[in-house]
Amino acid sequence: MADPHPGTPPAPGALGPLRHPVFRAVWMASLGSNFGGLIQSVGASWMMTSIAPSADMVALVQASVTLPIMLLSLVAGAVADSMDRRRVMLAAQMFMLGISVVLSLVTWAGLITPWLLLLFTFLIGCGTAMNGPAWQASVGEMVPREDLPSAVALNSMGFNLARSLGPAIGGAIVAAAGAAAAFAVNATSYLGLILVLARWRPEQPSQTLPREALGAAIISGLRYVALSPALRIVLLRAVVFGVGASAINALMPLIARELVGGGPLTYGLLLGAFGVGAVCGALGSTRLRAWLSTEALVRGAILAFAAAAVLAGLSGSILPTVIALLLAGAGWVLALSSFNVTVQMSTPRWVVARALSLYQMAAFGGMAGGSWLWGTVAERNGLAPALFMAAGVLLACALIGLVLPLVDVKGRDLGPLRTWREPETVVPVDGRTGPVVIAVEWRIAEADEPEFLHVMTERRRIRRRDGAHNWMLMRDLADPQLWVERYDAATWHDYVRLNNRLTREDAAIIERLRELHRGGWPPQVRRMVEREARPRHSEEAQVARELATPLNDPSRAS
Repeated sequence: MADPHPGTPPAPGALGPLRHPVFRAVWMASLGSNFGGLIQSVGASWMMTSIAPSADMVALVQASVTLPIMLLSLVAGAVADSMDRRRVMLAAQMFMLGISVVLSLVTWAGLITPWLLLLFTFLIGCGTAMNGPAWQASVGEMVPREDLPSAVALNSMGFNLARSLGPAIGGAIVAAAGAAAAFAVNATSYLGLILVLARWRPEQPSQTLPREALGAAIISGLRYVALSPALRIVLLRAVVFGVGASAINALMPLIARELVGGGPLTYGLLLGAFGVGAVCGALGSTRLRAWLSTEALVRGAILAFAAAAVLAGLSGSILPTVIALLLAGAGWVLALSSFNVTVQMSTPRWVVARALSLYQMAAFGGMAGGSWLWGTVAERNGLAPALFMAAGVLLACALIGLVLPLVDVKGRDLGPLRTWREPETVVPVDGRTGPVVIAVEWRIAEADEPEFLHVMTERRRIRRRDGAHNWMLMRDLADPQLWVERYDAATWHDYVRLNNRLTREDAAIIERLRELHRGGWPPQVRRMVEREARPRHSEEAQVARELATPLNDPSRAS
């Protein structure tokens, strides 16, 4: 994809992305929407305490918001990659606006019930799940590539700002005007973002192929991530970090009450300290990225979070605990924003929303499982041991980086290669023609065979990653220098897609094959359509008649 801001100088610091008008407008509107969402969450939780006597029902309010993220993220990523992301975000925001308005009216009218409240919060969570991948993938369309890390960090900072102040504001609104007012405030918070998105007109790349069906798009995303080592490492590290880091957030009320000996005011102070640390981490991220590699930055952030967990477990007073949570907030933002940036800059634009959705599922899954795990451990073994064990998980996450480090994304170029042209065929084909079988003939000198096989291993990964099936490499027994690369595509459109998915980074493999190939360039390519061998209709009828005729029938003699 072309740079959306050609000629723009590099960002001067962490706030550099705010120089771009579209990103600035969307970021500010999203900040307001984040505040509205957290105010709504406080209102829903408080409302549930008054209409349902069970603590389980209160806990289900938060679960009803986060569950759709786990259930719908992959679908949302496929939709965001297949359709206009701006329109996807607009539809999600308008859907949440409508649900929030109805929730406000139902609550104001006194018709709300526990299960109806859960239904409304679940539907709002569905809107959030559909909006997330499209919003994150759209950041690369709002700022140039060099500003992307700072833009992602700013998004994290905005969310943590809202998380630090939103619950307090929500509590004040509920105390002053009731839960219905909190729901109404959330409804109005969507209007700014809807207005900004309605006015934004991003440049849309020309589409020469019909969009993939939803199921095929989901499979393509799963396949791409599964065959991309850099992305697999991010997902693994995100799961482990989510499990370990969830301890502080999940146990923070207990830290305030049992370890520090405070009440609601202390809990609010600890939440604020975590949020301030997150803001400081986001503001310092640009400078840290200039000094450190991605892996060094993430490892340092993880170790800082682990130290914060230990300090929180050892501390029995407010000041050391506040310092620990400042450190934890900074480590939280630096680690998660680095994971996010690594995914975005290790993935071509055609599949980036699906990759982000899988990362989101990994991180949220780790956090959800970790929250349950540390709650259970704290219940059985005590609060401090749970925090120490969480620190051990974070230490393991940092040690994994010694074996499976994150790739350094600074020099990667995953823009489309755009050197392949759809070939003309003598036999007429359309987009649904298939299956298509492709055979590429390579002539390789005997001395170059080891390197050729090594390069072909990477070629196989790239082909399969982009959608090829049944890839194999064969050697001609009568001509030792002749090697045949063979693979299938389900349809002609799929064949065109997988060749158009080659990136500029993949060009190195193609260039090395050009150097090894001893024939003319390009190599001989045979494109064939698979057809099943069948007898003509008359032959089929004759065979059927013979099979139906008894062996002793005189007519068989003819």
